Amino acid sequence: MKTVNDKIALKFLTYIALSVFVIFLLIKLKVVIGYILIASVLSLILRPVVKVLNNKLKFNTTLSSILALLLLSLIIAGLISLLVPLVLEQGKNLSLLNTNSLNDKLNLLYSELNQYLLGFNISLNESILNLESLTKNSVEIIPSILNWIGSVLGSITIGILSILFISFFLLKDGIYFEDNVVLLFPKKLKTRIKKSIETIKVLLSRYFIGLIVQVSILFIIYTLTLLIFGIKDAIVIALICAILNLIPYVGPLIGIFLMIFLSMTSNLGQDFSDVIAPTSFYIFIFYLVAQLIDNFISQPYIFSNSVKSHPLEIFIVIISGGLLFGIGGMILAIPTYTSLKVIGKVFFNKNDLVKKLTKNI
Repeated sequence: MKTVNDKIALKFLTYIALSVFVIFLLIKLKVVIGYILIASVLSLILRPVVKVLNNKLKFNTTLSSILALLLLSLIIAGLISLLVPLVLEQGKNLSLLNTNSLNDKLNLLYSELNQYLLGFNISLNESILNLESLTKNSVEIIPSILNWIGSVLGSITIGILSILFISFFLLKDGIYFEDNVVLLFPKKLKTRIKKSIETIKVLLSRYFIGLIVQVSILFIIYTLTLLIFGIKDAIVIALICAILNLIPYVGPLIGIFLMIFLSMTSNLGQDFSDVIAPTSFYIFIFYLVAQLIDNFISQPYIFSNSVKSHPLEIFIVIISGGLLFGIGGMILAIPTYTSLKVIGKVFFNKNDLVKKLTKNI
């Protein structure tokens, strides 16, 4: 009896030691794991492109994967070509030599906004937040932020190359890696595992492509709005604000503040009550219209046709992911939940709750 207990205790300790070792590896290799996750998302997005090249143009998998990644690289290069001029311009404006000039501009904007609000008996000087002091302190740390950005550019370059390399082999030899994963499970579960992987790939591929469509629609609306009001760097501002919408609930709030702030600074020197305030108000209205289109048309269509989930499910899952893991948890909540639903349907299809949640998959 004592020998049996010793064996159980030894087995238990072995599992604990293995668990600790796996957690240690995950922490140490978190950068590599991040590369693999991003590459997996890219491979899911490019999967339909590779299929079209294979089936319609009869290219082999290797050539199709290379062409798909080249297309992605061209798109990324195009985005960078839009962003770099803005970054360089802002770098000049926000450098140490121009900090005082920027501070003067922000103080001017603060003064004009305060003067405008005094007409409604609202005084920024008497508000709880000392915005003038906050502005001054923010300006002083901007050069440090820019220096930090410059220091990580090398790491970003290595990261991009690593992600493209991993994405290529996931596109080219995805079935090989899937078969290796299936080998980890007992023989009687292999068919179910293969079915789960294929279903997850299809659903997540649709989901990520749907996100691209969602961002594109918002980008077009934002760009047209900013161009109508003659805002400088309209395309870049619209692109940044559209991408921010990928962060559920929080992203759109950041986007509206960023868009209004940049539109106000774009019109510095003009009359506040006649130009800056009305322009900001109209941009705010157009932004709300874009969000209504996104919330009531784009998102329901994406969720219903990709992850097959009810809007209330999505809301609860995203909020839970945010509370548990922050912004990253909010972004990964839907893909993770979708994968769990597929696994649940394959392995627990007799459970009534699982049947109800996965009836459309």
